[in-house]
Amino acid sequence: MIQTIPPLKVGVAGVGVMGRNHARVLSDIREFDLTTIFDMDPDTARGVAEVHGAEGVTTAQAFVEAGLDAAVVSTPNRTHADLSVALLERGVHVLVEKPIAATVADARRMIDAAKANNRVLMVGQVERFNPAVEAVKRAIADEQVISIQITRVGPFPPRMGEVGVVIDLAVHDIDIIRHLTGSEVAEVQPQLARTRAEREDTALLQFRMENGVIAHITTNWVTPYKVRTLQVATQGKFVVADLMTRQVTEYFGQQPDGSYQTRAVNSWPNEPLKKELESFAHAIRTGETPAVTGEDGLRNLEVALRCLGE
Repeated sequence: MIQTIPPLKVGVAGVGVMGRNHARVLSDIREFDLTTIFDMDPDTARGVAEVHGAEGVTTAQAFVEAGLDAAVVSTPNRTHADLSVALLERGVHVLVEKPIAATVADARRMIDAAKANNRVLMVGQVERFNPAVEAVKRAIADEQVISIQITRVGPFPPRMGEVGVVIDLAVHDIDIIRHLTGSEVAEVQPQLARTRAEREDTALLQFRMENGVIAHITTNWVTPYKVRTLQVATQGKFVVADLMTRQVTEYFGQQPDGSYQTRAVNSWPNEPLKKELESFAHAIRTGETPAVTGEDGLRNLEVALRCLGE
């Protein structure tokens, strides 16, 4: 007789743009049964819950007490820690959207709660699961990396949140740089500007990693169109990726006359968010370390706060 493992009861807290995406994708993954949606706005909670055949709740307490196995926390940053800790202490595995928390102390509190209760705490750094980023990592696996340059720019978001571009956008790229180099940030040289927002809307961030790699992030909300590009220079090649189209190109074999060869690198057309949530389920089922740990989230937050001088 074949034993079937029941799906994990999962809920989503905070159903803005990202939370709705989580709910949509979770509904499509057989390891999960989406049972609960939490949003403080009753119409939003009810509306999203109805779409997915789930229950809508409007308080954090009701969400924590909903009998979940796992939860995605995509509420505002400042609320991540209290809600995540309450869930972890209740025995619920947590995937928290980036950045892990608003402060380093809050992030540590979450990491401690996960350890104390033997639960998975994973951070939603979705670009880790972008097939283009994975293709670049494969392409540079045996190479000595010299430098990394990432551009993540675009127009002002329709609704301004509580953070500027460093926390909202650059945290993605800080994580990519740490992931590709396998090293931590040693030096930070940030240049920030505020033109049309209460917080910084333009940032040029330079880093030196502990292993000597230099990296540069250009990010803003003042470019009228979106650009998401990643360039990695190594001793033997130059790799360019478009994180939106997932196109990855290698330039190699440069000759004395300046000529070189190029080749396209395969990147599979997977939805990064689905891969992230499947990875979360895998960590829960197997007890393996999640792909993006609470400690990863803490390191990314620490670097971002250093860039902001906090």
